[in-house]
Amino acid sequence: MDVSNQSPKIRIEVADPDFLPEATLLAEQLHLPCEGVAEFILQSGRDGLQLVELGKRFVRPLKVDFVSGAVNHRRKFGGGQGQMIARAAGVFPGNRPFILDATAGLGRDAFVLASLGCRVALIERSLVIHALLKDGIRRAKVDEEVREIVERMSLIHGDAVELMRTWDNQVPEVIYLDPMFAERKKTALVKREMRVFQQLAGNGSDAHILLETALSLASHRVVVKRPRKAPGIFGPSPAYSIKGQSNRFDVYPKKSLRK
Repeated sequence: MDVSNQSPKIRIEVADPDFLPEATLLAEQLHLPCEGVAEFILQSGRDGLQLVELGKRFVRPLKVDFVSGAVNHRRKFGGGQGQMIARAAGVFPGNRPFILDATAGLGRDAFVLASLGCRVALIERSLVIHALLKDGIRRAKVDEEVREIVERMSLIHGDAVELMRTWDNQVPEVIYLDPMFAERKKTALVKREMRVFQQLAGNGSDAHILLETALSLASHRVVVKRPRKAPGIFGPSPAYSIKGQSNRFDVYPKKSLRK
C-alpha cells in the first residue's frame, strides 16, 4: 500500500541530525517525501518516532509508548486478569489464549493482553501507524520491565480481512476487534486520536466484514470493543456483553476456552 497517494499529506522529518539516515530509509519504505507541504510530519529522533499534526498548537505528538505514561500505569494498577478485556478474551487462571488483534491501532489493548501472558499478533493496515507501532515495540525491548511483554507481541502489516481470509499460521483462539466509528463520544484526546486514525486507516465502514471474517477464523471466540451505548456491528448478535462505564465488549463464543 502506497500511503503517499492517500490523505492526509505526510512528510518525514528528523528531530536530530544523527537520525537522518534512519529518516531517509523510513521515507523510502513508506513512500513519503522529506520536504513539501504537509498536514502531518512523521518525525524521527532520540525520543522515537512520532506523528506531529501541523497547525495545531499545544497538541502532543502521537506516538507509541509501552514504557511510561497511561499504558505503564494500566500495566501496574489496571486490575490484572480481572479487567473487562481480559474476561472478554477468556483470560483466567491457567488459560492464556493466543489472540489476534486485527485492528491494532496504537497497540494499547494488545499490550494489556500480552502483559497478562497472552501471545498477541497485531495487524495494522496503515503503514504510518504500523511504523509507529514497530518503533514503540523496538524501544520497549530495551526496557527491562517490559521487554518480556512486548516479545509476546508480533506485528503484521496488511489488510486484516485479506490476511484473515488467507491465514496460514497458528489459528488464533481469540480474535479481538476495535473498529473505528465516528460516533464515539470520548475525551478530547481520544476524539483527536480517532480522527487521525480515520484519516490514516479508514472509518470502520468494513466492520461487518471484519466480524464475519473473524468468526470464520477464530477457533474459540471473537471479541468486539464498542462504546457502551453504541449499536452492535451489523450481523449476528453477541452471546453476551461485558459492560463498563464508557465501553463494552461484545463476545461471540464458538466454543469454551476451558481446557
